[in-house]
Amino acid sequence: MESFYTEIIQPSFAPPGWIFGPVWTFLYLIMILSFGSAVRLVFSKKLNLIVLVPIVINIVSNLLWTPFFFRMQNFDLALIDILIVWSSILWIMYIFWNKKRWIAYAQIPYFLWVSFATVLMISIWMLN
Repeated sequence: MESFYTEIIQPSFAPPGWIFGPVWTFLYLIMILSFGSAVRLVFSKKLNLIVLVPIVINIVSNLLWTPFFFRMQNFDLALIDILIVWSSILWIMYIFWNKKRWIAYAQIPYFLWVSFATVLMISIWMLN
């Protein structure tokens, strides 16, 4: 998969491939803690089940991006998918702002990275 990433035309601001692993490890830890807390609050009846909708959308679309981009090498699907990931993070932040604000704040690093990744994906889509 890494060879595919290095072979495509990339914008000048594209980071080296090795950076993605540590960044995503950190972000997945934040997601596990914040999303896990949201699930716990729903199961303890402190929040309505509906608050999990954007979280499920986010997790599913996040997991689909790698197969779309690397396995299928379909930049169109990968672009649409990352826009769904980006939008669902905003939705999560909006929903939790008045319910559990720390969950909304916890998404800031994730949102910033996915915003950068979205610009990167748009650039790759345009260049290839």
